[in-house]
Amino acid sequence: MNKPDHAWPKEIIVPLPKAFVDARGSIHPLVDVTMRSALLIHSKKGSVRANHYHKTDWHYCYVLSGSIEYHHRPVGSKAKPEVVVVKTGGLFFTPPLVEHAMVFPEDCSFLTLSHNQRDQKAYEEDLVRVELVKP
Repeated sequence: MNKPDHAWPKEIIVPLPKAFVDARGSIHPLVDVTMRSALLIHSKKGSVRANHYHKTDWHYCYVLSGSIEYHHRPVGSKAKPEVVVVKTGGLFFTPPLVEHAMVFPEDCSFLTLSHNQRDQKAYEEDLVRVELVKP
């Protein structure tokens, strides 16, 4: 399994450090780890994304606008998935082997920052589809 060069967050919601602010504006630290992929994703209200898990990949997601209902549970669990609502300015983390789905109660834009490359072939080889949330 590809492990990051740091300890993974212990909670889904990742606390963000305080921004550096001066007369020029601000710098907001998000993630400071080795990654191979950064994606900007726009999702329409009512849509569902993911419904899968990754064998080795992990990702951080930062919500730029809107909100995400993030459903998750360990691979193979029959328990009802936990649901966390992540709003604009929120950062959350998904490690490998966690079934997850995203439901969008409103139009949403978010960044996904991933360890693995996200070309279609590599992406498909690393994920296993599940139906955590019915579209």
